[in-house]
Amino acid sequence: KEAWAPLVKGGHVALIRHGNAPPGYGGDPPGFKIDDCKTQRNLDELGREQARALGEAFRNQGVRVDRILSSPWCRCLETARLMAVGPVEPSWALVPDKEQSAAVRLRELKEIVAAWRGPGTLVLVTHAFTVRALLGFLPSQGETVVLKPASGSAAGADLVGLIAASE
Repeated sequence: KEAWAPLVKGGHVALIRHGNAPPGYGGDPPGFKIDDCKTQRNLDELGREQARALGEAFRNQGVRVDRILSSPWCRCLETARLMAVGPVEPSWALVPDKEQSAAVRLRELKEIVAAWRGPGTLVLVTHAFTVRALLGFLPSQGETVVLKPASGSAAGADLVGLIAASE
């Protein structure tokens, strides 16, 4: 419950791992295409339910969402859209970098996070490996990581708390 308070206050970032998408880890099938959802790992009914429940929780808690960015992968876009808390903008900054040595997307993500001031909440829907690159751990599917922007921090933000996916 404590992790909701900063989101309600505003000026914070909700970094959300997409909802349940079997088998859970391991990326997409060989030959997947970014513009063809049928070739990707997608949300199942549980994942869609998690996304709808998360959006409902945002509304029930009174979280004002000012901006929503999503990885262009279908499972992230669908999670963001099913939350139904505002218009969704795709962003490549939320896709894990292929090369750790050239972390261009990660740098962009850190800048987006560090610069956020609100007044409301910035929602970012992404992948486990993006969160790991930013913060050093893998969140569960549908889990929300609450961040307070901090330009002096290595991640561009400080970890405030976690909100588990509603089961």
